[in-house]
Amino acid sequence: MSTIAERLQRKRRKDKEDEQLQHEEETDETIKEKKVMKIEPLHSPPKCDYNFYCASCEDLAKKLLGCVLVTKMREGGGSWVVTKGLIVETEAYLGGPDKASHSYNGKRTPRNEAMYMPPGTCYVYSIYGMHHCVNISSLGEGAAILIRSLEPLDGAETMRERRKKCRKDEDLCRGPGKLCQAMGISKEQDKTNLSTSNEIWVETREGRHQLEIIGCPRIGVDYAQEWAEKNLRYYIKGNKYVSKIIK
Repeated sequence: MSTIAERLQRKRRKDKEDEQLQHEEETDETIKEKKVMKIEPLHSPPKCDYNFYCASCEDLAKKLLGCVLVTKMREGGGSWVVTKGLIVETEAYLGGPDKASHSYNGKRTPRNEAMYMPPGTCYVYSIYGMHHCVNISSLGEGAAILIRSLEPLDGAETMRERRKKCRKDEDLCRGPGKLCQAMGISKEQDKTNLSTSNEIWVETREGRHQLEIIGCPRIGVDYAQEWAEKNLRYYIKGNKYVSKIIK
């Protein structure tokens, strides 16, 4: 009897030791999992996909406010340089009946072909033979949005080097020609698909839905008759990087 009792006692002791060992192993695994979770890298802001750009010209012009325009270029054939700017001002050009649009009345040329390409296509044209303007196509035949001003976020030193005559940070990307120079944008980016490009793209940003947006007439389109007075320019209220504030 004593032998059977001793055997039972030894079995209970072994079961208890096994249970304690299993608990320690599970605890170790939990600690490892927590450590792995702590060192996970932070995710970059999401790049705007094709569906983001599938909106009417006016709606997309407002949706872009508060997003970030990004370029990644080789500077002088050397290392890659990233510049980022918050989109603070846009203008909508509706095509068709819009007399201020490059595609007014269905006009289609090699120069403005990007306006007729799928939503999210980059349309870059030159003015005065020396400055560039960057636009993004939307839904609607020949419709596109002009990016008019940015608030510099990353790569400000690179922007200053590209814009040698600029002395104030507020003036680095204030205006379509200035922002293209600061961001390194040229005709080379014309017809680029922004949703797939690794050279130029747009990222979403938290809090952009809470922005207060002002709508007013576009700048420099007096020739467009009744279309010159339509409220198709949009900007973030109170942002000092906007090119022209309505008082």
